[in-house]
This record gives sequence, structure tokens and C-alpha cells, in this order.
Amino acid sequence: MLEPKFSLPDRSYIHGKWVESSKRETLTLYSAHDDSVVLEGLQCANAADVDVAVDSAEKALPVWKAMNTSQKRAVFLRFADLVVESAERCGYLEAIVVGKPAYFAAREAYMVAEWFRFYAGFIDKFGGECHPADHEGYLRLVRREPYGICASINPFNAPLSTFAFKVAPALAAGNVMIAKVSEYNPLSTLIMGELATKAGFPPGVLNVIVGTAEAGIALSHHMKIQNISFTGSVAVGKQVQLAAANSNLKTVTLELGGKSPFLVFEDADLEKAIANSASNILTLNGQGCILGTRVYVHESLAEDFVAGMKAKMDKYCETLGNNPLDITTASMPLAHRAQLQRVLDFLEIGKKEASCVRGGVRFSTKGCYVEPTIFFKPPPDAEIVRKEIFGPVLCILTFSTEEEAIAAANDTEFGLGAYIFTKSIDRALRVSAQLEAGSVCINNTAVVHPSVPFGGYKSSGVGRENGISALHHFTQEKSVIIKYE
Repeated sequence: MLEPKFSLPDRSYIHGKWVESSKRETLTLYSAHDDSVVLEGLQCANAADVDVAVDSAEKALPVWKAMNTSQKRAVFLRFADLVVESAERCGYLEAIVVGKPAYFAAREAYMVAEWFRFYAGFIDKFGGECHPADHEGYLRLVRREPYGICASINPFNAPLSTFAFKVAPALAAGNVMIAKVSEYNPLSTLIMGELATKAGFPPGVLNVIVGTAEAGIALSHHMKIQNISFTGSVAVGKQVQLAAANSNLKTVTLELGGKSPFLVFEDADLEKAIANSASNILTLNGQGCILGTRVYVHESLAEDFVAGMKAKMDKYCETLGNNPLDITTASMPLAHRAQLQRVLDFLEIGKKEASCVRGGVRFSTKGCYVEPTIFFKPPPDAEIVRKEIFGPVLCILTFSTEEEAIAAANDTEFGLGAYIFTKSIDRALRVSAQLEAGSVCINNTAVVHPSVPFGGYKSSGVGRENGISALHHFTQEKSVIIKYE
């Protein structure tokens, strides 16, 4: 194990300090790049540690409420600056664990700063309503008040951005937050707790814990937590929702799986469509719930699209397996061994269901690498078409009419995102109105922005993150009725 360039956090951050787990249960982190040991003795929080974090948050809540809006906004902005200063460290910590190119992971730190700066502007501007007094002498006010103690359960694939989606609006709305990070990719997010203390957040306003399912279950069931936000699989999301209902009916936001359609019509700019599809599926090596993994191409463009996508994947593979700390590396492995095995299993299923025209195999016996894969014209009921794989696996199907494309796109249990490529604004608006998805991108794949809500239809989730919608989610309404004498 090489001497790390930056110190590696190995435990949870609670009430302004690094805290040992009560049972001293530990995990070993392995590099997804070369299987080497990155960190031995990662201390995992358990149910007792969750109680400690909740007690800390409970103490911090009145302190946070007592701070005026100018003080809170200043803390938010200082935190954003500190995250930017720590971007290189964040990139390093993700590169050595999950193999994400360091420069790309560092960019995710800039997203955290962007989100905190955005919500800093709402701290003294997000309010309630005032309804004019009626002839009977009543003045009616509607206040938006924080829930209090909130929790978030974050995924391994994009830990920093999902941290920002949940924590920034929660704190801006006046809540305190316990953020659980994934045990598969915890390091970059763990340091957010330390940076929050340096920025001036009172101890306990933001506690960051690392743990396995035990910690997530404890958060979901905890009677003092009033609001919980989860990003992950549909199966686990259902468990979180059930636990929330069976405990204290805590409010839930679920950002779950996806199998997003990518529609390429006959009038599309084909080169742009291919470039966007390739960057969309390959940027996180297919490990993203919003990615356009089902491509529906007009039959007249299908052969050229497949050829273009093969070329893009060939280019991607030029640095596949290279050191993620190298600035020239533009590719990455799957995040951990269990995810590698899941994708390999799907590749074998796919070969029985459809024509594999590229990839379909493991890239190397070292690390968690697989070849980017294309399955061409699989049947609509194929497992590789219907299930979320979470790897660089693209299903390319064809259509002849607009109606056929819309029906195929909506033929899924998911509804997180969708993409349309066409030169016709009429078609773009017409089709986007009929797609069953929470976000629709037209001639681009830039789904997330702090100003617009993000979330899914159907089994892709409940509630919305980002935008003003997130502030509504993290507050509850109180009606105040005043009678004039």
C-alpha cells in the first residue's frame, strides 16, 4: 500500500470531531483500479452511533435556529470556498478508491460549492404567504418551518453531488442534517463534515457518518428524525419508505433507479446525438441512474449510429485501465467488486437475449474493468432492456414512427429521465410532453442544475431534489390565523 498523498479519513464525523465507532467494527477499502488495499480499518457507524449523531443534531438545532440569516449565508459561502480549495483532495480520494479520474471527481467538488452558493441566496428570501384580511377581520399567514433533524443516505457513484442535492437545501431551510455516506466510496464526503466545522457551522448541524446497511436502517427507523432523503436502488428505497411509515411517518424523498430512453429522430444532428450518448453512458462508466441506457434510433440512422458509438467506445478504451490519478486518463472501472460481478452477470444474460456488437467481456483480470458494451436490437422484454444494470451497457433499438418511439420509451417501470434529439422544436415539445419522466433533455444531456427540480416518475422515486422544490420538501407549512378585534 503506497503512502497516500492526502490523509485518509477512517471514521465518522460527529459534533465537530472525528468519532470512533462504538463497536469498532471495521471494513477494508480496496482500489477498484488495481485491487490494492487503500485503507484498512474503516470504522463503520452502527445503531448506537446513529443515536449519538441524533443527540448531537438535537443539541445543534436551537443553536442553528438562533443564528441570523446573514450569519448563515456567510457560513454557507465560506463552506463553498473551502470545498473548492479541497477539490484536489476530493478528486484524489475518489480516484484511489473507485478509480474515478481524479480531475473529474474534483469537478464534482465544484458542484458542491455551486449548490451551497445557490441555496445561500435563499436563506433570507424563502418565505411563506400572507393572505389579505377579509371583511370578517381575519388575516391569514402561512409559515414554512423546518422539520428539525433530517437524514440522508447517499450512493457510491456520485457521492459529492448527491450530498449537495440533499444537504444544501436542508440546511438553508433551517434544518440540521445527518448524512450517511456509502461504505463503498466514503472518503471524499467524510471530509465535508470537517470543512463544515472550519466554515463555522455549529457542531452537530452537519454530522457525516459512514456505515453499512445497519446505519441506514437505524436512520430510517429513528423516531427523532423527521425527514429522510435516499438515493439508491428501488428495492432499498421501498425499505426506507416502509421504515419511515412504520416509525414516525417521517417525510421521505426517494431518488431511485432509472432506465432512461434516448430518442434519436430521423432529422437529428447525428454527430451530436452520438457524442452526447457516448459521454452520457461513459462519463461514470454507466454508473448513473439518469443515464440514457436505452437508445431508440430511427431505422434510417441505426447503422451509422452504431458505427459512431463503436468508435466512441474504442476511443474511451484507449485509457481504460490506466492510473486514475493520471490527468490523461478519461475512463474508469466499476466502483467495487460486487458491482463488477453484477455487470458481468448481465453481460452473460444479454448475450443470450440479443446480438452483442461490441464489448461484452471483462477488460482485465486486475481491477473492476469491463469493456463498454452494445447490444443491438434486443427484444423489448429482454432483461437487459428492462432492468437497471449500472454499467457501461447500451441497448440500441430502432423505430419507424414517432408514436412507436414514444410507446417504447414509456414501456418501463422507471421514469427518471429522457433524452430527445431532433431539429424540430415542434416535435421536441410534442414528444417531451408525452414522455413519462421527471426530466427531459432536448439535444443535450445536462440534466442537473441547482435551479430545477430533479426526481422521477413511477418507480424512479418520490419527491424532488434541487430548485425551490427541495426547500419545500425540507419545510412544513403552518397556518396562522389572526382575528382583528
